[in-house]
Amino acid sequence: MPGHALAPSVPIGVVGAGTMGSGIAQVAAVAGHEVRLYDVLPGAAASAIERIHGHVDRMVAKDRLTAPDGDAAKARLRPVQALADLAGCGLVIEAALEELSVKRELFTELEKVCGDDAVLASNTSTFSITAIAAGLQRPERVVGMHFFNPAPLMALVEVPAGAATSEAVAEQVFDTATAWGKTPVRCTSTPGFVVNRVARPFYGEALQVLEDGAADCATIDAVLRESGGFRMGSFELADLVGNDVNLAVGRSVWEQTFGDPRYAPSTRQQALVDAGWMGRKSGRGWYTYDDESPEPATEQPRPAPERVVYHGGFATCYGLLDRIVAGGVSVERYLTGASGARNGSDDFDPSEIAYGVELPSGGLVIETTGEPVSMDGDAVSLDWVGDAANATRVCLAPSDACEPNTLAEAIGLFQAASLAVTVIDDVPGLVVARTVSMLVNEAVDLVARGEAAAADVDTAMRLGTGYPRGPLAWGDEVGAGLVVDVLTELARAYPSGRYRPSPMLIRAARAGRPLVSLARR
Repeated sequence: MPGHALAPSVPIGVVGAGTMGSGIAQVAAVAGHEVRLYDVLPGAAASAIERIHGHVDRMVAKDRLTAPDGDAAKARLRPVQALADLAGCGLVIEAALEELSVKRELFTELEKVCGDDAVLASNTSTFSITAIAAGLQRPERVVGMHFFNPAPLMALVEVPAGAATSEAVAEQVFDTATAWGKTPVRCTSTPGFVVNRVARPFYGEALQVLEDGAADCATIDAVLRESGGFRMGSFELADLVGNDVNLAVGRSVWEQTFGDPRYAPSTRQQALVDAGWMGRKSGRGWYTYDDESPEPATEQPRPAPERVVYHGGFATCYGLLDRIVAGGVSVERYLTGASGARNGSDDFDPSEIAYGVELPSGGLVIETTGEPVSMDGDAVSLDWVGDAANATRVCLAPSDACEPNTLAEAIGLFQAASLAVTVIDDVPGLVVARTVSMLVNEAVDLVARGEAAAADVDTAMRLGTGYPRGPLAWGDEVGAGLVVDVLTELARAYPSGRYRPSPMLIRAARAGRPLVSLARR
């Protein structure tokens, strides 16, 4: 057990008996602490404890907890009737209404009733820890302890430190979360902390593609899942968490960054919230939940070309060539196998300018670098894939000058690799490339400002969002230079400042520095 963790003999207070508060109370009780649960609504704490008993019983039934340990955990939970009953707790975790005025008033009262050595933590995902602690007699003992829903199951806990938070307090909460079986990460009290800050582009880029008319929600979601490797698409995830919640978090980050265009809220999402279409909880959001789910745009089968010529490139999609060959298509001038043996002509030069795959028609398939493929004549743009060996879909966009035969051959080429093919309009960065590039850029910026360590950013995004890899590791796989190229093209297409590359990302690309080892000097 970490040396600075609170001992199990130290009582824990939890304020707020809703979903998050009751989940946190369960975690602390199972970890061995007496837990005092308070809620301003009479009877709410007692009802929550009854629900927690049921959750603990299910843990026992699933052999995740022994029966004696389950009984002991349930016995350690008790509802209390007043904040004064939290006196003597070594740690009080607030999980109350997400309103800053409510939290500030609550912490003022907690400071009066809790001992001087008690740590006061907020589970807020939205508000500044510095702002919550402002005006207290001892703001140094206030820290963030942000659990993710459902708290008993999600491993991640963000520990954001406010401007006045003492290092000892942040370290103690970090170690306590570790002792409770969680994976904590440290950060400053930057808007959105790590996860909600870095994840904004996951929603924002999908909304931009939708607003540009390039594809519908179901198609964008399918590309993100089946090509990008994300567990859920942007629109289905927003519907799951609630569009009201998702919009509120995005608006909070935008307002706290003084209207930075990177985080500008969407008028289309605002319209959904105004209509009461919050998502799954209301029966309608981006999708309607009383009907069958809409199908993504998927191309009908096309004949595969017998032979294509590879001219280089394919930073994220190179592995698709193995699958194309396995599907019966001859790929000339193509490095195969670990030994680097060549298939086809001997004049292949891996350093040649990347022109992609030449089709029998003479047209090209070019992996996107952000620039609209319409600049390349008779060509088809190929979106990035997160895992070429396991992707089940690719996304293509024909240029304005693309011949029908070229598009048909490109579709058939990837269908031969057992991939569903989606065709969208030729927008800069398509879907996956622009999303990943923006996630990488946001992660680098967080590190550049000294608001979180690189390893913590990647850990937080993997555990908190379920991304297939951390954005910094993803940026290293793709190549920082290619990420900068995509962002530069997006900035040219949308000159609002939203797509400005982080100076540290540009420096890393020029110097060849791994993003996962970046640190502010």
